[in-house]
Amino acid sequence: MAERDPALTPAIPQTGGISRARMALLFLVMLTTAAGNTAMQSVMPSIGTKMGVADVWISLAYTWSALLWVICAPMWARRSDQRGRKAMMALGMIGFSASFGLCGLVMMAGLEELMSAGLTLALFAAARSLYGGFGSAAPPAVQAYVASRTPRAERTKAMALIASSFGLGTVIGPAIAPLLVFPGPGLSGPFFIFAAFGILVLIALRLRLPNDDPTFAARGQITAAPFSASASNSAGPSDEGTEALEGTIPDLSWRDPRLRPWLIAGLVGGHAQAALLGLAGFFVLDRLGLRSDPMAGAGPVGTVLMAGAGATLLAQWGLIPNLKMGPRTSLLWGMVLALIGTAFIALSWDLHSIALGFAITSLGFGLYRPGFTAGASLAVSRAEQGQVGGIVASLNGAAYIFAPALGVWIYNHEEWLAFSLIGGLCALVLGWGWRALEADSVLEARRDTAD
Repeated sequence: MAERDPALTPAIPQTGGISRARMALLFLVMLTTAAGNTAMQSVMPSIGTKMGVADVWISLAYTWSALLWVICAPMWARRSDQRGRKAMMALGMIGFSASFGLCGLVMMAGLEELMSAGLTLALFAAARSLYGGFGSAAPPAVQAYVASRTPRAERTKAMALIASSFGLGTVIGPAIAPLLVFPGPGLSGPFFIFAAFGILVLIALRLRLPNDDPTFAARGQITAAPFSASASNSAGPSDEGTEALEGTIPDLSWRDPRLRPWLIAGLVGGHAQAALLGLAGFFVLDRLGLRSDPMAGAGPVGTVLMAGAGATLLAQWGLIPNLKMGPRTSLLWGMVLALIGTAFIALSWDLHSIALGFAITSLGFGLYRPGFTAGASLAVSRAEQGQVGGIVASLNGAAYIFAPALGVWIYNHEEWLAFSLIGGLCALVLGWGWRALEADSVLEARRDTAD
């Protein structure tokens, strides 16, 4: 039998998706971004205390990047779809490493009193802008790269793995941050270590990741900025053919009556979560009497943030899928736990109690946020999923622009008022959700009809 001419044999596309080595590299990109950001949160209260800066200015300095993330992430998500996903990943890691390296230098100079505290914070905020402005390029590019190289049958699993790296990073960052405070750099040590790690990941990207040659249609998805015990950065699978649908549906507005109840719940509850996260580190220093010894504060703050992040992952990886909780049920029970946990924190005076209370609260927010996200998704049609994803991601990020600093400012003036406000917001979402949100059975029926 004559052999077939190889030139006449059609190329068979690879259907196995991405190799394990390359998937591990993409996992590291997301993990590094999340871990670095939450490690920073562990040491910033101690840095501010040592420099003698009011807590609210510390909170304002590092939440500034959240505003840039909200503005720039959609732009990078669109740019990543123009056959430049590897380039966008590289840009994101350059922004991450440059930002952390400069932040470390600025903070070390400020801690050594080589410049005033005011100038230190101004330069720190400027360096953080590189993270919010350019670091936000990497996550949507990673998601689009994975989605465009995996078939539909494997895509959900692959995207879930990538999304889990963000959650894992929020646990690892606070866990290792205290170990990175060593003689010399001192409290700025975590910045330098993560900047170096970011450079190593960047080099590996350049050398080991192939250039863009997508096999399947996909698009970059907007990812919320990573915060400890924060938003679920789940990346839903991108469906082939959605590009063709885009021109046949109207632009989705946040005022859409199908979405409005869910978005109100998301906005109010998001501000409660952001405010609590903003003041948590300073609360730990105060209740444990560590204001006079800031160097000893990174460990306890990291422990509390790690407990919260772990509880969030328990909710999202364990309780929701195993208990098969619907969006409304998940949101309402989440707010109940968040309300209980907030009261528990306010009455705590030792590290164990504070960590337990923060874990309960984070478990609640870990149930609430995926419930709000899923509810908004199920409220609209399949063709509108891309638009609702962008609206939800922007809403998640918007809560972190002013709420952390405002929560800290109120806490510094009246501690009881800050916790009462956070608890009140949780109670407001609970009451609103009970009255205004559609039942899970209605949402499920809508999904089954759409399918």
